[in-house]
Amino acid sequence: MPRTRGYKRIENTIFRAIGRFFAQCFAAVGRACAAVFRGGRKKLTIMVVPHSQKKVINFQTSFFSVIFFVVALCGILASFFLFSRNSIVSGQKIAALQAEARENRASLDQLKDETGNLLKAAQNFQSAFSGTLSLVGLDSATSAAKSSMQNGDLSSLFNVSESAQGSVKEVAELQRLTGYLENSVQPIEEIGKLLDSQNTLFSDIPSLWPIKGGIGHVSMAFGQNRHPFTGQWYIHKGVDLSTYRSGDPVLATADGQVVAVDYAPDFGNNIVIKHKHGFYTRYAHLQSFRVTRGQYVQQGQVIGYIGSTGLSTGPHLHYEVHIGSDVVDPMKYLNIKVSGN
Repeated sequence: MPRTRGYKRIENTIFRAIGRFFAQCFAAVGRACAAVFRGGRKKLTIMVVPHSQKKVINFQTSFFSVIFFVVALCGILASFFLFSRNSIVSGQKIAALQAEARENRASLDQLKDETGNLLKAAQNFQSAFSGTLSLVGLDSATSAAKSSMQNGDLSSLFNVSESAQGSVKEVAELQRLTGYLENSVQPIEEIGKLLDSQNTLFSDIPSLWPIKGGIGHVSMAFGQNRHPFTGQWYIHKGVDLSTYRSGDPVLATADGQVVAVDYAPDFGNNIVIKHKHGFYTRYAHLQSFRVTRGQYVQQGQVIGYIGSTGLSTGPHLHYEVHIGSDVVDPMKYLNIKVSGN
């Protein structure tokens, strides 16, 4: 118990000391506020003495009034400078927006010019495309597209009502052009299919120049010629193609199957290929072979090399085209397509 009472006395002493400290602080703050309030209420006399003989003007005010006036004046000045700064920034933004607007107007004018060029190109495209469709016989396949062009309409695209003005007119023109191009997709796909089928046909008939790179010249044409050994007139059943040297690659002129790879006294080393649609081709006087009998070859594939085997006066390729049992002039087909490098 005595120890507990000792703790209580110490605790009370501490609380009383803290209370006195805060009471002294509050008293000091109160005295300071009272001093400020008293000082602020003190009167000041302000005299305005004119240089002329007029009466001196004087008036009384307090420190609080002076302080309030100074604070208000500083606030007004700060507001003025802030407003001036905002005005300058706003002016700069307005100038930047005006410059951007000028650039946008220039871009819009350029866009209008390009739109006009695009529409002119579309006119040329329409004319060329219509002619192409007529040539390939796809008019019936594009009747729906044409009717939509007449209603939607490409003719109205190039005869836009002058009542439309500005960007509305350009948008209307581009919308019509978009519709026309969308309607052109199907005819173009039909043209692609037609060209693909024609490429397939060209690969099935002997239309490729038989010497790689399209080189060589005709040293003896098809038909009536003098025999190089006897000097007698005879019917030459093919064409002789010469490059003045041996070893140039010989190509298959169409897809097909090799049906003969042999040596004959007249033709020397020769190859016969069977193609679709009743075509046969013969390649004679070869130096060597690159294929075997029964092998399937593709158009443009190397099958042998130019030589001078058999009854020959020099290196050349004797090339024949047969349709069934008939021999035809190979040049009728060799003018269609020339081989690449």
